[in-house]
Amino acid sequence: MSSPWGKIAVPDPVNLQDIMSEELARDLQEKENKKCSPPEPTKDEFEILPELLEEDELLKSDEEIARMLQQQFDKEYDDNLKRSEQKFNGASKVAISFSNYRRAPLNLDFDSESEPEELEDIRDKKDWDRFDTVMREFHSIPACGYKKENGNMVTKHDVNMSGRKNVCKMMSFPPEFETGDGAGFDMKISNKVFNSLKMHSKHEQSKKHKMHDKREDRETAIFGIDAKTRIILYKMINNELLDRVNGVISIGKEAVVLHADTNPDYPECPLPKECAIKVFKTTLSEYKQRDKYIRDDYRFKDRFGKTSGKISTLKLVQLWAEKEMHNLNRLQSAGVLCPEVVALKKHVLVMSFIGNHNKAAPKLKDAVLDDVKIMMAYEQIMEFMKVMYNDCNLIHADFSEYNILWYNDNCYVIDVSQAVEPSHENAFHFLYRDCENISNFFFKRDVPNVISPDQLFKNITGYDYADKIALSELQESTKMKPHLVYKPGVESNYNFDNAWEKSKTGLLPGQCSSGIEDLNLSEPVKA
Repeated sequence: MSSPWGKIAVPDPVNLQDIMSEELARDLQEKENKKCSPPEPTKDEFEILPELLEEDELLKSDEEIARMLQQQFDKEYDDNLKRSEQKFNGASKVAISFSNYRRAPLNLDFDSESEPEELEDIRDKKDWDRFDTVMREFHSIPACGYKKENGNMVTKHDVNMSGRKNVCKMMSFPPEFETGDGAGFDMKISNKVFNSLKMHSKHEQSKKHKMHDKREDRETAIFGIDAKTRIILYKMINNELLDRVNGVISIGKEAVVLHADTNPDYPECPLPKECAIKVFKTTLSEYKQRDKYIRDDYRFKDRFGKTSGKISTLKLVQLWAEKEMHNLNRLQSAGVLCPEVVALKKHVLVMSFIGNHNKAAPKLKDAVLDDVKIMMAYEQIMEFMKVMYNDCNLIHADFSEYNILWYNDNCYVIDVSQAVEPSHENAFHFLYRDCENISNFFFKRDVPNVISPDQLFKNITGYDYADKIALSELQESTKMKPHLVYKPGVESNYNFDNAWEKSKTGLLPGQCSSGIEDLNLSEPVKA
């Protein structure tokens, strides 16, 4: 149409019948399609298993946890990157940025043109706890030492800010210092209180380290098994002497006794199936009088200091273990029933086990004996005391029902580390004390015909305990040549009757036998 006043073209008329026929044809086609194709299921016709729904929820929760962990890892990485950037730049005027290496950009809203670009990490706006907020507020103070806030001047010495900062420092104390939950409320600590807590924490730390110093590590632990003792036992197992160490049998004032199984395939010599390991305690806190039992023993006299006579605690304990080994060998050679020595390493003594199947033989005080067996034990113990004095040249010095084991209807003598020779200055006092212990025990057990301690002492030595002159003379005779006592090839024929007659004339004990000729002691012929 070229002109607004032109004539509008009239559309061609459409027949209504044609229109109806087209709609009819479309309806027929749709019905035909529905008949040929299966009906589409509706949303309500689906059956979703509950397991699939739970799995979908778990997947969603796992995904959320994974995203949170990833965000935390990204933040830690970016924080480390930021610290590396600050360390790399230092005080240089030209700074190098590591922003391109960040896991998350500084500003996530790049398309917004209405807001100014922020160069601050949006995650830094959220603090983990109250302490992050406090430290952020404290670090916001510039180098000049103050800032203006709401018209007031706030310095780094502000009471509230300093109190919160002290709480932050207190949270870095050692774990054993119970600080509590200081982040749950607005906790403040003054400088005076904080300094007191800090000094207390340092004192507790130093005290804790002092308890485990070098000296205490060398000393025996509560059960006698310190680090060095464990190394000795470990070497015995490696050397195929022991198969395994089972446990503690008994704990005494001077030692701890362990049970162990020996190696049946030990190549050097046959060993008992079970053995007892006596670990002597390396401290003298419980038994401080070991010195008097060993200092006058001629076998160990040269092991003490020549001038001062002092010896270290560890060395004294090793001598104590060595002394028990020698005393047990003496008893064993004389026929006295006692544990057999297997090995000795420093303060660890390995002996045969008196017992069976990991069960130690009972002590005489705990043994249940009838009248016949208790009488047998009494006679056997008296015989042991005579043999120990006359054949072994030893006095037990701690002989009682506590140091005698009852096994297979026999008595076994144990704990002979403190045994002394008759030449010891207190030897006969120790022997009389042993006689008292034995007589009193069997008297309480209603054993018939128990002799008195004085009679038992006379049966063993041949002299009365009340006869001080005779005992002194006897002791002097053993002290004249202590290096000849109990030596092979040495004959000792001391005539006590002759010396006793001389003592009655008023001569002193030292004048009765002043020379080696009177004692009839002859040294072995030199090769």
